[in-house]
Amino acid sequence: MLPLQLVDTFLLDYNIGQALLLVFILSTVGTLPLKSRHVLGINATLFGLIFLLTPVTLGKPHYLFLGITLLIVGPIVYVSGRR
Repeated sequence: MLPLQLVDTFLLDYNIGQALLLVFILSTVGTLPLKSRHVLGINATLFGLIFLLTPVTLGKPHYLFLGITLLIVGPIVYVSGRR
């Protein structure tokens, strides 16, 4: 577990949208070795929902548009995966 003070000092320098974007990129890179479009689509859809539900007062409005885009692209990637 990370100490709470370390997480707090990280979030003071960045807004929540930037922190969520970093977690999204790291989780996407983490799912690439699985070579599964289903997992990648679920990941994109989940983070699209998280970006969409994050209050605009904590982040910038362009993260809302990223969330909408991920909510559109995520299911398309999921459906395009092989069974």
